[in-house]
Amino acid sequence: MRHSQLDGQWALILGASSGFGGTTAVALAEAGMHIAGVHLDRRSTMVNVDRITSEIASHGREAHFVNMNAADAAKRTEMLDELRAKLDASDGPATVRIMLHSLAFGTLGPYIGEADDRPITQRQMEMTLDVMANSVVYWSQDMMARGLLGAGSKIYGMTSGGDVRVIPQYGAVSAAKAALAAHLRQLAVELAPAGVAANAIKAGITHTPALEKIPAGMQLLDFAENHNPSGRVTEPSDIARAIIGLSLDDSNWVTGNTINVDGGEDITVL
Repeated sequence: MRHSQLDGQWALILGASSGFGGTTAVALAEAGMHIAGVHLDRRSTMVNVDRITSEIASHGREAHFVNMNAADAAKRTEMLDELRAKLDASDGPATVRIMLHSLAFGTLGPYIGEADDRPITQRQMEMTLDVMANSVVYWSQDMMARGLLGAGSKIYGMTSGGDVRVIPQYGAVSAAKAALAAHLRQLAVELAPAGVAANAIKAGITHTPALEKIPAGMQLLDFAENHNPSGRVTEPSDIARAIIGLSLDDSNWVTGNTINVDGGEDITVL
């Protein structure tokens, strides 16, 4: 369904080939937006990228997808320069309406381990935090420097209940999720004078490729199925609808928050 407030505008999605990012990319295209997508895929998973870009095109919208490491500064510069040139050459808006940070690339493992259960290393910890948290700052900085963010722009970052809970093997990712929310609060304050909003989206437990990699992932899914008061687990489309709804208004007055999109899962009394 097209929305006049979004029609013809651009969204940039980091992590656009699966899970929340892929579903949101297609939903935003259906709402009328062009999609710039950043993803990191091998040949075996490119079929999913092709499916998403084809669905975007089926809605008459442009898909500009780049297969790259989102934490690579040189690649980031190149990609944003291309996006700036693309917007300058068009008759549409000069800024990106939505930037979604949905990167799920980190190391799972214990902090303290023995024998085959090796503990996480400093390099793995730093990589996880850099990709899943710090990169939202670097992309926001470079977008502001190019005039790609302006009044009415929205920055979203995907976090989860793991930001405050202990899950086996999830420590580094948990730290990254908490850091991501902190970065978004700081960006909200510093970007408020420019009319740019920044919020974290805390999804309920969702069956995504990222969840399948967590050792306790299926147990978490079973728990959510039995305890979510809305009677089902969160789906990627729930996140996409929430982002669309939050982005229809030009106002930056909803900013600096962690917004639960989970059907009430997080407030359930056990």
